[in-house]
Amino acid sequence: MASALTNILVVGGNGFIGSAVCRAALAKGMSVTSVSSSGRPWTTPKGHSPAWTSQVNWRRGDAFNPESFASELEKADGVVHTLGTLLEDGAYKQAIRDGDIFGVTRSLMGGASNPLKASGGGLYDKLNRDAALRVCEAYTNTASPVEGVSKPFVYISAEDIFRPIVPARYIESKREAEAGIEALVTARSGFRGVYIRPSLVYHAHFRPLTTPLAVLLEFSSKMQAKLPSSVPSPSSILRRFGMQSVPNALEIPPVHVDHVGEAVCVALERGDVRGVVGVDGMRELIGWRQSSAGDGQFAGMH
Repeated sequence: MASALTNILVVGGNGFIGSAVCRAALAKGMSVTSVSSSGRPWTTPKGHSPAWTSQVNWRRGDAFNPESFASELEKADGVVHTLGTLLEDGAYKQAIRDGDIFGVTRSLMGGASNPLKASGGGLYDKLNRDAALRVCEAYTNTASPVEGVSKPFVYISAEDIFRPIVPARYIESKREAEAGIEALVTARSGFRGVYIRPSLVYHAHFRPLTTPLAVLLEFSSKMQAKLPSSVPSPSSILRRFGMQSVPNALEIPPVHVDHVGEAVCVALERGDVRGVVGVDGMRELIGWRQSSAGDGQFAGMH
């Protein structure tokens, strides 16, 4: 099926990855609407609003109540869902943004109780799974399919690289969201699901705390890719002990947030991209072939 996109809707477009998607989409000449709980434009960590933000239609809406932005869903040729949380203590995002390593540490150790979690159900389930399913369900019920055109629903998922530092429920909720979205888009013709699985997403200026770890993981992935097959790699040794997430982290290179945004926009435009797109797949989409041994791929591309 072909794909003709003019208008895209980014759920969470004023976030870290969402803003990168908005910038990349504008560069491709798309009309971009962002929906978020605040409705405010994206700003840099220092509070500045770059010139490109004036070209985005910033809307306030509730992902758990898609009727609050039903008119935008109806007009959208494609939807990108970027909401999610790595830790159930949501304060970690501001700590990373501020470069506050002690704040990140507090979040990793449990942090303060979250009102969403206290109201019933974990934040992982609410933000990583339920919000995406509600928006996808509303999109497939609201948007009118066009003959010969595949309307994409792109979900920002993740590679399994963070356990045991991050609870397993993080990646479990992401996989449940992927499965639920796939069921929704296949139940009605004219839609396709794309599941972008980045590894560690970094940016030297917007998230400086991610840079040292990104350098280490990039080195690890390249080093292990160059090892002779006769030499056991650190990842293969760890897998012998039943580990999976840590070996993945050592093998799959990190990815710059701008590359995630660019890959999402190519996936939106190309009707043959569907299913899981890992880091290798993202790099292929943006024309950057790599030699490192990540396990990202176009699981559903044909």
